[in-house]
Order: sequence, then C-alpha cells, then structure tokens
Amino acid sequence: MRRRALLQAAAGAAFAAGGAARAQSVGYSADDLAHATLLRESALRENEAWKLVESLTTDVGARPAGSAADARAAAWGVAALRRLGLSNARAENIPLRIWQRGPAAARLVAPAPQALVMAALGNSVAAPAGGIEADVAWYPDLAALKADSSDKARGKIVFIDQKTERTRDGRGYGAAVGARFSGATEAARRGAVAVAIRSIGTDRDRIAHTGAMGYDLSLPRIPAFAVSVPDADMLARLNARGETLRLQFTLEARSDVEATTHNVIAEIPGTDLADEIVLLGAHLDSWDLGQGAIDDGAGVAIVSAALGVLQKAGRKPRRTVRVVLFGNEENGFDGARNYGDRYGGAKHQLVSESDFGAGRVWRFASRVQPAALPLLDAMAAQLAPLGVERAGNDGNPGPDAAVLMRRHKWPAVGLGQDGTNYFDVHHTENDTLDKVDPVALTQNVACWAVVAWLAAQAPMPFGPAVL
Repeated sequence: MRRRALLQAAAGAAFAAGGAARAQSVGYSADDLAHATLLRESALRENEAWKLVESLTTDVGARPAGSAADARAAAWGVAALRRLGLSNARAENIPLRIWQRGPAAARLVAPAPQALVMAALGNSVAAPAGGIEADVAWYPDLAALKADSSDKARGKIVFIDQKTERTRDGRGYGAAVGARFSGATEAARRGAVAVAIRSIGTDRDRIAHTGAMGYDLSLPRIPAFAVSVPDADMLARLNARGETLRLQFTLEARSDVEATTHNVIAEIPGTDLADEIVLLGAHLDSWDLGQGAIDDGAGVAIVSAALGVLQKAGRKPRRTVRVVLFGNEENGFDGARNYGDRYGGAKHQLVSESDFGAGRVWRFASRVQPAALPLLDAMAAQLAPLGVERAGNDGNPGPDAAVLMRRHKWPAVGLGQDGTNYFDVHHTENDTLDKVDPVALTQNVACWAVVAWLAAQAPMPFGPAVL
C-alpha cells in the first residue's frame, strides 16, 4: 500500500509540473501559479469552513425559503461574510410564493394494518378534509407507470417503487428523481386519486425523503408523498404475494403563500478586470426536515471559506471574485433566476457551485471555450496533489450555476464531490451536522481557492460556455 501511495504521489507531482509548464505557455505567470500553491496549502491548515457550517446549523438550523428561519439565515450570511473581511456584503430581497408543509400521516389499512413513515413532497396539494383511503396500484418504476394504458390506476393511490442506485457521482439520483417530480402528473393522467413513492434515497433507514414535485396544470392536481425505503420494501413484498393493498393518509399543506427570500452576496474586488466576475455559489435555503448541514450548509461554508482564504492571503485578484449564497434552490431556483435578471449584463469569467454535500472533491470538469482549455488543465495540475482528477469539458457546475450557464452561456466549472453516501440523508431529518467531515471540508476549500484565484488571474476569457 505504501509503494502504491508513493507512485500515486509521484504521478500527481509529474502531472502538476507538466500542467504548470503548459499554463505558462498560454500566459499564467510563475508568480500566479506559486500563489495558487500557497492558497492551496494555506486552506488545508484552516478550519473556517467547519466553524461556518457548525454555526449555521446550530444558530439557524433548517431554513426553508421564505420562512422566518430563512430570513435569519440571510442575516447570518451577511454577518459571516463581513467577518471574513469580504466587501459589499448584502442580502438582496427576492419576492416569491412558497409551499408550506402541514401535518401528514399514512398507514396501510389492508391486508395488515401498519403505520408508514412518510413525508409530503414539496408543492403537493393538500388531501381533502378527512384524508383519502383507496386501494393501491403498484408500479415497479416510473417507466412502468408511463407505459400503462389500462384503467389499473383509476380511482386508486398509485405507488411508484422507483429504486435509487448508490453512485459516486449522483447518476443514480438523476435516473430515479423523475418518479418524484413527474409521478403525480403520470398518475393523474391515468385517473389516480393520489401518488406515493419510494423515497428517492440510498439509505436503509426508516426515514422519508422529501423534495420538489411538479404538476401538469391541464390535469387534476393530486396529493403526493414519499414513504421510507423499509416501508416501500414491505409494500413490494405484499404486492409480490398478490395481496390487495389499501392505504389511508392525511396531508395538509398550503401553496402560493407570499414571502421573501434572499441572495446573500459579497466580493473581493478586482483590479484591472474588476468588471468581470468569478462566481462561487452555494444555496442558503434548505428543506424543513433536518438541519440542512449536507444540503447545503456544507457548500455555503466551503465557498465562503474559500474567499476567506483569498482575502487573508492579501493579494488582490485581477477579476472580482464573488460569493453568492442563493435563495430557494430547493423549490424553484428563484435565487438563480433573480441573480441572472440583476446581473445578466455583467461579464462572468466563471460560474460554479458547491452543492453536493461535504465529501472530498475527486473530479474537476469544465464548460469553457476550447481555447481556454490549457488554462483549465493548469488548474487541474494544481488540484492533482489534492487527489482530484481532470474530467472533460462537459461538466455540471451545480444546480443554480447550471441555470445561469444555460441562460447566459457563462463559462463554468464543476468540482465533483464524492457523493457515495450523500443520498442516505439528502432531504431528510438525518441531514445533520454530524454527517459533515471537517477534514474533507478543508480539502474542498483548498480546491475552490485554487480555482477562484486562477480564474481571476487568467490571461483570457473562459467563455462562452460550450453547451
């Protein structure tokens, strides 16, 4: 094992040296590269990110968009960014209409009465007073429901048993999440009175995962909820025996409630290219379950601390480096859209986001013009000693950043974290501070500090993005 580690370290050093040489050939100075190395090593000695996520989860906790806790989080964010020495820290108001959860419960009525652990899905309409009781139309996945042209679902509660595969890069979630978002539409299209789904998660705990769902307004809007994975397994076993399943549930919720959320923003002003922006983002809101530590308190802490490292190092970047803590990523992307409306005329050298938990960064991808790729390779060389591999020019920069990338063709990068265990706690009551690894946080901060600095110093524009 020791010999293997030494070989890997040697390979990383060789790659870094080659990347540095390539970078200088297209214009990075040796001084800029040396400062990137200094930032990387300085970040590894800091614990600012841990302090930030500990404070956010302890002093604010869950912060659904538009809530009183969301307003407290915005005030917390402005204060935290000022404490880090950043300039022009502010909270920009965003009017929106929000969904609010009420009491909900579900139980299996037949063939064997049992309580189910459940959570309403975000945007679900309320059930009628007294709830709904009906037989179940069981489907193994969303594709089976969409393929059904019979009357099997009419007058019933559709249950979609879509499983989520555990993957490092989140592909399993991407393949499964359609059941949550589109399940109610497909069930209503077939005459169902409600839809229930297996939680979109990889855990085996008896907890339910919430998350946003949507409606086709040309169809009836039916209530939607998720049940825990063990409860879904029980329903699947009973269905496999040929039993007739019958569920009863109550679900209260309010929609279209007027509210306000915020984008929290601060900067390190640039010098000769100060009107160009390097954007590091995360989202400040969370679902109302848990503490929002993984999703996305960790990301808030990582990108904020990364700017803190740049500020503490004392050198001014050429371009302005901006942190944006977006509002309402979870249920509408209001923060990303508002940012684009306000700042769409500004030139952005880079947009990026940390929103995949607190795992170590293992992959670096980009979305830049081809001429800029040697400069991105230079970034990769600086990241290689941190165990990060270079991926292609087809990366995902994170959800809010992707909205901006697509709308404005702003160039982007994605620092891919290890998400192997992310969907064990995603959108659940188990999203708590104890799931955050302080050592992994420092590696993330080091990665983001390097990327921010080299993007700000680059001798050419990175954009437009290759879409």
